[in-house]
Amino acid sequence: MSAAGIQKRITPPRISAMKGGKPIVCLTAYTTPMARLLDEHCDLLLVGDSLGMVLYGMESTIGVTLDMMIAHGKAVMRGVGKACVVVDMPFGSYQESKEIAFRNAVRILQETGCDAVKLEGGEEMAETIAFLTKRGVPVMGHIGLMPQQVQTAGGYRSVGHSEHETSKIRRDAHAVGGSGAFAVVIEGTVEPLAREVTSAMHVPTIGIGASSACDGQVLVSDDILGLFNDFTPRFVKRYDELGKRISAAAGAYADEVRSRQFPAAEHTFKRRS
Repeated sequence: MSAAGIQKRITPPRISAMKGGKPIVCLTAYTTPMARLLDEHCDLLLVGDSLGMVLYGMESTIGVTLDMMIAHGKAVMRGVGKACVVVDMPFGSYQESKEIAFRNAVRILQETGCDAVKLEGGEEMAETIAFLTKRGVPVMGHIGLMPQQVQTAGGYRSVGHSEHETSKIRRDAHAVGGSGAFAVVIEGTVEPLAREVTSAMHVPTIGIGASSACDGQVLVSDDILGLFNDFTPRFVKRYDELGKRISAAAGAYADEVRSRQFPAAEHTFKRRS
């Protein structure tokens, strides 16, 4: 097949170029089968550290490791043909120094084949983001509510209510936007502020619990599909209840096994004559 006949995946620069245009569609993916199902519908697939809670039953994302993110990044890459894939850098993998952040980011890129990494933080991480991007590592930023800081923030809550929080988010947006990040996630931020920040930034914003004015939106796939039921954030919209349907299917299977209706003759093998 000629190079022209090969479908090219969406790149970080293409995502940046979508600023102010058609909204960017992003969902999380953690496995190959899910990546295959979501790929055609999404511009971005995020291998989020939310997998710690969604797949592993953790109370927060703090326990997620670099090895876990790489393993799931590899799995997602096996199922992607179109979407730009971004892998979260987990807690502790980038905060200590910009040099350590670079080594870990390079490891993610090399071992998974993904397109970019994402890290949380505003002013305090701007130098690290600049260090990475100047050395060829595409970075997506993340401001507003930052799940990796939930223990010091006092829990999961929306931000931007006070003048102190508003001022901090404005400074974070300016710092991250000016550091070379190709896009920025704005999470759990009051709508007027998220709208203002989106208008002020020259790179796309991806909202989650933010504003419809953001340049794109991201949600956790298991939330919109009804597969994760431990809690439902205000900003989540359920598009299906697959969890209930899976439970019903498993119940029907169990009933048929116990009543010996399954396996039936068509599910077994006859001896060859």
